[in-house]
Amino acid sequence: MLAHDTMAQVPTVFQALADERRRAVLELLGDRELTATEIAGRFDVSRQAVSQHLRTLLEAGLLVERRSGTRRYYRVRPEGLDEARAFLDLFWSARLDALRDAARRDGGA
Repeated sequence: MLAHDTMAQVPTVFQALADERRRAVLELLGDRELTATEIAGRFDVSRQAVSQHLRTLLEAGLLVERRSGTRRYYRVRPEGLDEARAFLDLFWSARLDALRDAARRDGGA
């Protein structure tokens, strides 16, 4: 079972991932670091809208921000998905266990 403090971040991560544009930002960053300006240049929305998406991803723990002078650089924080992955694994394991039990009851394995 996951600790309560670990579980507290899960809804924020899922809310951040629910938006198609935020998922696109994560894909864009992939394994590289880009400035907010470079990221904004890839989308057909205002710079302010992109800044809000970046803030949401930061608050969810999915991005890391690095400042250099007046520039802000963003990169993916892969471990930000760990809590969500563990949460989903709980359900996956439970479903597999239920499937195994049902197969045994039906004379399967």
